[in-house]
Amino acid sequence: MTGESDEVLTDVDDGVGFLTLNRPQAINSLNQTMVDRLSAVLSEWERDDAVHTVVLSGAGERGLCAGGDVVVVYHSARRDGVEARRFWRHEYLLNGQIGRFAKPYVALMDGIVMGGGVGVSAHANTRVVTDTSKVAMPEVGIGFIPDVGGAYLLSRAPGALGLHAALTGAPFSGADAIALGFADHYVPHDRLDAFTAAIAADGLERALAQHAIEPPPSELAAQREWIDECYSGETMADIVAALRAHHAGPANDAAKLIASRSPIALSVTLEAVRRAAKLHTLEDVLIQDYRVSSASLRSHDLVEGIRAQLIDKDRNPTWSPATIDEISAADVAAYFAPVDDDLSF
Repeated sequence: MTGESDEVLTDVDDGVGFLTLNRPQAINSLNQTMVDRLSAVLSEWERDDAVHTVVLSGAGERGLCAGGDVVVVYHSARRDGVEARRFWRHEYLLNGQIGRFAKPYVALMDGIVMGGGVGVSAHANTRVVTDTSKVAMPEVGIGFIPDVGGAYLLSRAPGALGLHAALTGAPFSGADAIALGFADHYVPHDRLDAFTAAIAADGLERALAQHAIEPPPSELAAQREWIDECYSGETMADIVAALRAHHAGPANDAAKLIASRSPIALSVTLEAVRRAAKLHTLEDVLIQDYRVSSASLRSHDLVEGIRAQLIDKDRNPTWSPATIDEISAADVAAYFAPVDDDLSF
């Protein structure tokens, strides 16, 4: 097998290729080795007639994948950014590869599935969530912008649900993930092992018929009235003002959460999701992501956000610019400028 690594385990059983992200101590956060390994194995299995279905899962009890290893991004950004951009380039190419994968690709989105974890799962053709799923695109909390093609899904969620998820960065449930278009099927956590075994024994369709159940109602979808109303504003300032003024308690909570996020990341995220709505393919959005992420490396807030959350862990970032009112349209537009090594698919 190409490029062996103990951080991504592989096994083939009765025509099913099992991929296991294996960094449980880091909630299976992705690094360069893992991304390259996943891409190589998927390329191999796509051509291999002995493999008819792929199943992706995460080792340990905490979740599928908490995202990319942003501590590596932090140190790279403080140097020259080369390592971070190389990681993102390969990661986004992998996300596109997963979106185009020609065989059934079953992503078990159990437990924590955030950021880069969404990228390796929510673009799959068969996405399974559970009662323990905790899905999020939390990038604005570290001065970053939702990437890994997340804006493709966020922009296509019903109403303004995707904008709410992107601008708050708050986690949502498995039922919410189905309502937002991030997942397809709901299998109770305690039936996952039996479901996985059934895929090899009986095939994917029968396994789903045996183990998938109707998801509970989506709490997010039930709040669409105030979400659609408040997030219809033209600017970030309009959205925050509407949230603060609304009579619904969750709207005020959202305003407080957004107030803790990076102002420039919020402004760019709003624009990124709106632009993604007009882009036709996942690959088009990934090209946009690479431009935006590359620009983020030059920002103050990415380094400061990761420092506050994961390096010093004081949870008290000093954002610059400090408020959304200080950010111009030109500041936002600069994030979307082409780069010399634009992605191509």
